[in-house]
Amino acid sequence: MPAGAARRHRRRTPTSWVRGGGLSTLVFLLPVLVVFAVFSWGPIGRTVIMSFQETNLVTAPVFVGWQNFADVLADPLLLTAVRNTLYFAFLALLFGYPVPLIAAVLMSEARHRKGLFAALAYLPVVVPPVVAVLLWKFFYDASPNGVFNTIVGWVGAGPFGWLQDPSTAMPALVLEATWAGAGGTVIIYLAALTSVAPELYDAAEMDGATIWRKIWHITLPQLRGILFITLILQIIGTAQVFLEPYLFTGGGPANATVTVLLLIYRYAFANSLGGDYGMATALSLMLAVVLALFSALYFRLTRGWSS
Repeated sequence: MPAGAARRHRRRTPTSWVRGGGLSTLVFLLPVLVVFAVFSWGPIGRTVIMSFQETNLVTAPVFVGWQNFADVLADPLLLTAVRNTLYFAFLALLFGYPVPLIAAVLMSEARHRKGLFAALAYLPVVVPPVVAVLLWKFFYDASPNGVFNTIVGWVGAGPFGWLQDPSTAMPALVLEATWAGAGGTVIIYLAALTSVAPELYDAAEMDGATIWRKIWHITLPQLRGILFITLILQIIGTAQVFLEPYLFTGGGPANATVTVLLLIYRYAFANSLGGDYGMATALSLMLAVVLALFSALYFRLTRGWSS
């Protein structure tokens, strides 16, 4: 066996590990490990334990095994929450996913004031979420004098009960969520577009390619990896939607906007003395497992496409 191979196969001993810098590496990693243990792994472990307990954080917890999971699956509102969450995710992907890409491409084609356009696109992100929801609730005023009802009234439509009608409540939430969150994705796409070689666009222009052909044959293929990452991030984010249903409608009207995270909130804070934290943590773990399995499957299926 060659000398190099012999050294690679030589058994590591504690002494050689220390001499190789292992101890100093561990010392530098120790603060990070402690922080993760206290603020990440510890709460996760506590969540797993609570999911098998009947507890409201007031009285002593009682171990109930898998009963919390059975109670969650037997809750008739769970199916409604899952269906509403999928509906929100579908609308958010249908309208919210292409909007940042289109905006970023149009900004990149602008000859002047790209920085101004990028700042304006990112502006909704810096608005506090509660302030944004209150602003949009004013826009969604159901009276004929409401902002949106006034606009649609110009064409002879309305007035609409945007948040009071089960058929329009969820699309109204998606519209605000798209406005509030698109700016961050626009900045990501703009940064990715700077890595596309300008020579590719110059060659396409010499061949007489239109802007749409350049986007289809150059921009999108160059952004393929970023597009797959932002897609999975948006799917995970929309599956955990809570702020908009909670602040806009509280899950109404007629449970039309109850989502999985809002249902978890209801389990945990059903009354002032503490809700059923066992069911809340059980549903939280179920959601985490579903998202983890979906993410693993997604990355496995798209592993060859994103390269």
